[in-house]
Amino acid sequence: MPPVDTPAVEPVVSATEVTKRWSTTQALAGATFTIGAGVTGLLGANGAGKTTLLGLILGLHRPDSGAITVFGRDPWVAGAEVRARLGYAPEHEALPPDVAAHDVVRHLAELHGLPRREATSRASDALWEVGLGEERFRPVGTMSTGQRQRVKLALAIAHDPELLLLDEPTNGLDPSQREDMLALIEHVGVDLGMHVILSSHLLEEVERVSQSVVILEAGRVVADGGMAELSRTDPELVVELDRVDATEPAAALLAALRLAGLTASADGPRRVVVALETPAVYDVVRDALADGAYAVRKLERRTASLEDVYLASAGSGRTS
Repeated sequence: MPPVDTPAVEPVVSATEVTKRWSTTQALAGATFTIGAGVTGLLGANGAGKTTLLGLILGLHRPDSGAITVFGRDPWVAGAEVRARLGYAPEHEALPPDVAAHDVVRHLAELHGLPRREATSRASDALWEVGLGEERFRPVGTMSTGQRQRVKLALAIAHDPELLLLDEPTNGLDPSQREDMLALIEHVGVDLGMHVILSSHLLEEVERVSQSVVILEAGRVVADGGMAELSRTDPELVVELDRVDATEPAAALLAALRLAGLTASADGPRRVVVALETPAVYDVVRDALADGAYAVRKLERRTASLEDVYLASAGSGRTS
């Protein structure tokens, strides 16, 4: 039988050399990236261009140059069609304090074109999903900051969008509330099957829930891709030796490991870093430690964290 061609998977969002200037401020300066399925972190310091980029995805702004597509469509040209498939929770809230959470969510669902009865049902479902089912008829103004953030999330998911845009969704939350919100975002992305773009300046929360990341610095994309792709492809084995009589025990161990054919380097007088090029590395390191009667303080496998990627990318131009 002839091979069956697998259809190419269309990216959720794609941008090529996108620029956007606000008066004298260059918000985006040639941003190029592709966002696929799942939860994607949009990471960057305040002022890096994240909110401007979300506005372009929503079709609220037009790029000065370059091209951006959402589900294969230009959001500026096909704004209504694109926005019907999006949910959006802005950073700053403008919720009416005297209106019940259920009525706010129902109203927005109706604005998305849902009939009144379906919008009413979806509003209740969305508020239950975010943990506010029993509080859904409370006026928004009587709710805590964490509860109001949940209302914004319910507003964004009530019409069952394909792509959810969250702009700093943990803003103003304490550590416990932040963990709860991140768990909800993970629930939306995994259990409800929505694609999510999480815009944040907090590296640890992007790393906590995202499968991929786009890192912005001064309007440029300095790194993007899956977490596994951005991590170093060859993990390392870190050997930290305890205090022994030798002044620099790492030097002797390093010599033994190199003599055995391993790629290794010293990281101070008592630490050796070994490239994990093959599974046999563990056996060679074990034997070398036993032969030299070294006292081992710590032995750990290390891969690059998102912090490593961010620090390596910042100020160094685009990472591919």
